[in-house]
Amino acid sequence: MWRLRLLLMAALAWNGFAQPRSFTWQEIRERFQMANPTLLAAGISVDESRAQEITAYLRPNPDVTGSVDQINPFSTQPPPSGGPNVYSPFAYAFPTGSISYLHERQHKRELRRESAQQGTAIAQSQYSDQERTLLFNLRSAFVQTLQQKAVLDLARENLVYYNRLLAVSNDRLKAGDIAKVDYQRLELQRVQYETDVETALVNLRTAKIQLLMLLNDRTPVEQFDVTGTFDFSEQIQPQEELRRLAMDNRPDLKAAMQSVDKAQTDHRLAIANGSVDPTFSADFARNPPIPVYFGIGVSIPLRIFDRNQGEKLRTEQDITRNERLRDAATAQVFSDVDSAYATIESNLTLLRPYREVYLKEAVEVRDTVSFAYTRGGASLLDFLQAQQDYRSTRLNYLNLVGSYLTAAAQVNLAVGQEVIQ
Repeated sequence: MWRLRLLLMAALAWNGFAQPRSFTWQEIRERFQMANPTLLAAGISVDESRAQEITAYLRPNPDVTGSVDQINPFSTQPPPSGGPNVYSPFAYAFPTGSISYLHERQHKRELRRESAQQGTAIAQSQYSDQERTLLFNLRSAFVQTLQQKAVLDLARENLVYYNRLLAVSNDRLKAGDIAKVDYQRLELQRVQYETDVETALVNLRTAKIQLLMLLNDRTPVEQFDVTGTFDFSEQIQPQEELRRLAMDNRPDLKAAMQSVDKAQTDHRLAIANGSVDPTFSADFARNPPIPVYFGIGVSIPLRIFDRNQGEKLRTEQDITRNERLRDAATAQVFSDVDSAYATIESNLTLLRPYREVYLKEAVEVRDTVSFAYTRGGASLLDFLQAQQDYRSTRLNYLNLVGSYLTAAAQVNLAVGQEVIQ
């Protein structure tokens, strides 16, 4: 009975190993957003910035002071009922207490909070920009995995097709239709197809490892797979529309604009910090024969020399600096969109004739020459060249599709959202 259970468990384990779970792009993206440590660390930086908003809006703490003066450690006093003197060091003690509070003027607290809130908005935009870049890396790894799967399927298909031709050629060799040296040359050529399969397997494993690294996943490569459409679409939005979307969605450009607003707020805060903040105080004490008294006061610093001139000038110059960085970010957005658009258009220009002409012709030439060779109507050289042309044409097409999908990811990166799925 226990042997039957072991066999059943082994069969279930083998079935799970032989059929890895496949993830779509949407599932990969969701797993990435939940598990990538770099992205999670960037999210914590946003929370840290929010915590700084609390600190920025805190009021100044009041100061409390207490003291006891005129303590005489050698003082003695006769008791009221008479008798010998008693030790009384606090007979003439002079206790005092005071409380003071710094009153901030010119809306300093509100400006500090506004600056901190703008800093949080910038941190959020920078987080979105880091996510945008990491998603491009993830998409590239996903496309690379799909491409290597397609290359592996092609390599296996070519090997199966070639094995069938070798079997026919072996029959011809036995029948005396071809020379032994020709068959040996065909058999030697099979090494190339075997090499293609092994190389594709290694490349596929490498692509999966890269994808798992981005997902922070320790799943064995054999139990992990992806699924998706490995093809291209000719429907692309116009370049001007992509530019408009990029201007609306690019988080790095948004962060540059927010930095200008924060610099302006910091300048207003520097001006406010140059104003005078009075300190109000109240004190109370006892001074025999006066049982208790109190007083009030105000302290106003004379800002004759230090009026925060340096910080005012620095923040004013910082506004201009951030405006220049905003202009540079805008130029970078247009450059990214135009470059990505030119790349994907170039890929489409190359892909169209492959789909319409080259793939069909490669199949027809291979099948025609193979048919003719198996019947003695074509030379060995023509047969090998036809096989090589078909293999190169199909492989070039798959590489171009992979380049197109990578260029599509580049367009999405430049625009700031997925405009090409």
